[in-house]
Amino acid sequence: MPIHHDITLRRPTSSDGTAVARLIARCPPLDTNSVYCNLLQCTHFACTSVAAIRNGELVGFVSGYLPPERPGTLFIWQVAVDEIARGQGLAARMLTAILLRPHSQSVHWLETSITPANRASWRLFEGFAAKHGAQASSEILFDQHEHFRGEHDSEYLLRIGPLRHPIPESAPIGARANMAESLLHEATP
Repeated sequence: MPIHHDITLRRPTSSDGTAVARLIARCPPLDTNSVYCNLLQCTHFACTSVAAIRNGELVGFVSGYLPPERPGTLFIWQVAVDEIARGQGLAARMLTAILLRPHSQSVHWLETSITPANRASWRLFEGFAAKHGAQASSEILFDQHEHFRGEHDSEYLLRIGPLRHPIPESAPIGARANMAESLLHEATP
């Protein structure tokens, strides 16, 4: 049985902060943050982040937020999937889970930043755009020399959209839940 059937997706809580820091440390080339930063991701940005839990352990995490100047945009900060849960479509399921939340119904654009060498992230987000019939464009967000003084690769802003929400807001709550569950399983190969 594929591992994704054993995984529960939920909003993160403050008790997930340390586990998030450890997960990100196990997922190079992701930049590690302080545990305090991860605690903020799990609390201040809980509506736009998701924790993937298997047998009580954190095996995946996506952090995101709505930039105040662009409320129709969801910026994905980091996507981390533990080695034991890779290859199951978990990252796409977590992105879909965030977009299916009522808090995300006004989101029509998804953005993230990716270094050129992070092929796994490029595949994830380009595949996500294709699956949702959305356009993807990229440009330098933070330059290796200008912004990082040569100590970090350039970060490219990848912008995906416009996204169409597959579940109408007018659908009854029970129907929305059933549609959401179906879409989460479709996100997995």
